[in-house]
Amino acid sequence: MEGVGLCANNKQKQNQMLPNKMRGEFTRNQRKDSEGFSEFPDLEFEYSDADKWTVELSELYSYTEGPEFLLNRKCFEEDFHTHMPDQKWTELDSVQHRAHAMRLLDGLDVIGRERRLKVARAILYMAQGTFSECSSELEVQHWMRYNVFLLLDVGAFTALVELLNMEIDNSAACSSAVRKPAISLADSTDLRVLLNIMYLMVEAIQREEPTDSPEWKTIRETFKSELGSPLYNHEPVSVMLFGMVTKFCSGHAPHFPMKKVLLLLWKTILFTLGGFEQLQCSKVSKRVALGLPPLPEDSIRVVRSMRAASPPASASDLIEQQQRRARREHKALIKQDNLDAFNEKDPYKADDAREDEEENDDNDNSLEAEPFPLERDEVMPPPIPHPPSERVCFPKGLPWAPKVREKDIENFLESSRSKFIGYTLGNDTDTVVGLPRPIHESIKTLKQHKYVSIAEVQITKEEEYLKTPLSGGEEELELCATELLYQGILPNLPQYMIALLKILLAAAPTSKAKTDSINILADVLPEEMPTTVLQSMKLGVDVNRHKEIIVKAISAILLLLLKHFKLNHIYQFEYMAQHLVFANCIPLILKFFNQNIMSYITAKNSISALDFPHCVVHELPELTAESLEAGDNNQFCWRNLFSCINLLRILNKLTKWKHSRTMMLVVFKSAPILKRALKVKQAMMQLYVLKLLKVQTKYLGRQWRKSNMKSMSAIYQKVRHRLNDDWAYGNADLDARPWDFQAEECALRANIERFNSRRYDKNQSNPEFLPVDNCLQSVLGQRIDLPEDFQMNYDLWLEREVFSKPISWEELLQ
Repeated sequence: MEGVGLCANNKQKQNQMLPNKMRGEFTRNQRKDSEGFSEFPDLEFEYSDADKWTVELSELYSYTEGPEFLLNRKCFEEDFHTHMPDQKWTELDSVQHRAHAMRLLDGLDVIGRERRLKVARAILYMAQGTFSECSSELEVQHWMRYNVFLLLDVGAFTALVELLNMEIDNSAACSSAVRKPAISLADSTDLRVLLNIMYLMVEAIQREEPTDSPEWKTIRETFKSELGSPLYNHEPVSVMLFGMVTKFCSGHAPHFPMKKVLLLLWKTILFTLGGFEQLQCSKVSKRVALGLPPLPEDSIRVVRSMRAASPPASASDLIEQQQRRARREHKALIKQDNLDAFNEKDPYKADDAREDEEENDDNDNSLEAEPFPLERDEVMPPPIPHPPSERVCFPKGLPWAPKVREKDIENFLESSRSKFIGYTLGNDTDTVVGLPRPIHESIKTLKQHKYVSIAEVQITKEEEYLKTPLSGGEEELELCATELLYQGILPNLPQYMIALLKILLAAAPTSKAKTDSINILADVLPEEMPTTVLQSMKLGVDVNRHKEIIVKAISAILLLLLKHFKLNHIYQFEYMAQHLVFANCIPLILKFFNQNIMSYITAKNSISALDFPHCVVHELPELTAESLEAGDNNQFCWRNLFSCINLLRILNKLTKWKHSRTMMLVVFKSAPILKRALKVKQAMMQLYVLKLLKVQTKYLGRQWRKSNMKSMSAIYQKVRHRLNDDWAYGNADLDARPWDFQAEECALRANIERFNSRRYDKNQSNPEFLPVDNCLQSVLGQRIDLPEDFQMNYDLWLEREVFSKPISWEELLQ
């Protein structure tokens, strides 16, 4: 803001130095800068399943774990040189590699904990790429992948899962950690080593390279199916990791290294279920299998091709604008004659200028407006006509094809019939007798854009199963990885969701110390706390980075599960979503965004010199307080922007078509919070913010819509249209009656419970549909336990029910 006055003072000098043709363009850029948005440039961010591979590897380790790299190397070399003296790992052939890997694997079976930990560290060093014999990061990555495929081939992953289970059930370690006042890295050494190896194995195997051999491709597919099936410990690995999360949050195992658990859980789900590209392909193939028309567009490509919009003005920008307007009025008094002369030549009269100023009083300042004539210092000369390319360019077409639901067509027809004819026909969407010609055209247009989702087909099928449980036939259940995971987490899904949200709350930057009910820093704090300023700064960076990585992992886990469950079956998605809502996920995400979001996205909590594998290949430079403060040169922090987009997508998934949850957004005053998030000039993030604003605009009142016209315009340009959705006008919505909100959630919950009971609870089948035993001997031979009060009053029962009532034996026998 301080630069605005300087620009204004130097304006005449700058304009004298520029040719006339360039002045308008230059001052327009000046004006854009003066609006206060030059500090928020467009972010060159490409959203994907995960960050670059090297970044994903480095985020596994805290900076306080740095000395352990050399300890792992020492453990490996001591064992390696006893069997193969004066040789290097990289010089051996594949047979020798395999023999040594088998030897190490046998060492994991020993009883002694110290010996077992040394062998585990040696295996970890192999998984880290035997870096002491490598001269570059690419070489480390090559040997990492080679060693990991070798370890998987000899059966290392199964042994690691068994050891991890043993450590989870280690009651001595748990009770020792519970009693400790402060937990540090030393309390989770065994768990960290095991989780590091497992993470590196999953991360290296899921990475596909064009040079991979057919054997490696086969190993990858086999491992993928094994990881998602109940092969290890009779449950998918993801379910075991979810169990670790709940045990940690319950306080029974505060020493669990939660960041590593969450990262491994995320990468396991990503590998076994698939990322966003695979989801899109699965969606297309599922629509074909159900006989539905293809998708109108590829949503991933559409979002990637979008450009960011200029954000709405903030309060500081508006104050600056008012000050500038006051200066203009002062200039206008001095140069009144010049202004009159200008108005004779200007095609835009003073009335238009006043109208523009009135529009600019709104909270949404139009950044693309032409600069005020007096700012251009071109009062006397006639205005230079600008070519059309310099005007605001509107898109040739909207990015999304409009959609209409069957329900929308029904509502439109019913209202039209009651208005023009005075009767209704229920669910009939074909009869248009007696309706005017324009209504016929409207219905034709609506039907052209009708979209039937996979969820609607699944809900219809579920209703049929419940209506005709006997004649409807057996449901063909495909035991894919998503279905197996849902069956595994179904019994404890509410606890899992609460645990993830608890950790997310503790890791959120807006959380105060008192709200940290759980300590998530167990795997980052060293045994001895820092003694110098430099060490304290380094630990501060490490702690902030640690929290950011946890937020990134949880947001990705929740989004992946919601999307995969929704594709597999809508009621699986609704079950998870409802428990997230019950666990206060909506206010938690809004609380997360109620901060200076630009500061969070541009945070520099990383020390690139200490990142793996850079730190094990290159000489470490001397760290100083200045270099730690400066951080890296990146324009933004990829993981933080990724987390923000994920959380916005989760919020969209929870509130879409749910009026009760939309009202929660209104009640929690989410509009100003979301509007501030539009400051981030990244198209995908802005799209999901605008979607959340769109669903609640009709409840925010006319004044809000009037003073936020730039946001309304952005919604129109970027968000998909529902053809008869009155989002912009605030007309009454038939589905949004406030007294139905509780009933909506209760009806949804009843449908979910019926679905889970029918499909998964085989013991609770309806007694009316059980086969009847008609054999007299077997019925009389059944032993029935009678209650004590019945046995005491047996004589009275016989008298009342048997002896005192006449029995027609002829009718009974017939």
